Amino acid sequence: MRTRFRTIFISDTHLGTGSARADDLAFFLKRVTCDRLYLVGDIIDMWWLRQRWKWPASHTTVLRRLLKLSSKGVEIIYLPGNHDDAARPYAGMEFGGIRVELAAQHECADGRRLLVCHGDHYDLVVRTRPWLGMLGSAGYEVLLRANRLWNAGRRMFGLPYHSLAQAVKLRVKRACMYVSHYEEELRREAERGGCDGVVCGHIHKAELRVDQGLTYANCGDWVESCTALVEHEDGRLELLDGLAFNESWRRLEESGAVPTEDPDPWIDPPLPFPLPHVEPSKAHRAASSC
Repeated sequence: MRTRFRTIFISDTHLGTGSARADDLAFFLKRVTCDRLYLVGDIIDMWWLRQRWKWPASHTTVLRRLLKLSSKGVEIIYLPGNHDDAARPYAGMEFGGIRVELAAQHECADGRRLLVCHGDHYDLVVRTRPWLGMLGSAGYEVLLRANRLWNAGRRMFGLPYHSLAQAVKLRVKRACMYVSHYEEELRREAERGGCDGVVCGHIHKAELRVDQGLTYANCGDWVESCTALVEHEDGRLELLDGLAFNESWRRLEESGAVPTEDPDPWIDPPLPFPLPHVEPSKAHRAASSC
């Protein structure tokens, strides 16, 4: 009773930050299955966790859902990004059935080969001025918090959702992408490797298009857009709206069209590494007493 895809690509979940949509992602992961799942970078935001420890139980649930998928035979490849670059030295190793790699080549059912990577190595700003990337990340987090207040006010007046953070971010990102030629660099790298396209993340802008025979696919994020790139059994790629997908499942469950009691409940397994749930205030007190 899960929606099946051949392959799922997810990026930029930013677990460990207050903006991560962990509940929505956990719901999504509970109701899908596939042969292979790519985690295309910035899954755990180690930049933010170094500054302030924030790890709600819902973030642990996401990790356990991933481990459960792995235990059910799903091949999971983790491609760290710039926010979880501390995992890059572990390339080639496996943790709980999740294999860490720097980049990968994925072969679709229709024979197309796709380069899969986070994409930060092709962002000139991040590559040459990492401090500026960190500053931008902190500013984006502030924008996301302001965005929640902005839309709370809009709801009071019956206005639809509007992403203040996305509007500001895209203006800045357009300038960054103009300098770094982010998409063009990725397409050239795919061509150099003899691939038919590229799957990436990093810029939080979900996109899927074919230009001059080359596929460019960006997974988006699970901070605002909540999107995933999926491959169907025939090799067709699709950008999936995760929130709309979740809502469809909720309606099916509420109508009784699918059983709410799962005969195979997929009980979330324990993590293969310690990850205590510590409130930020307690973490700060503990640090100050050392």
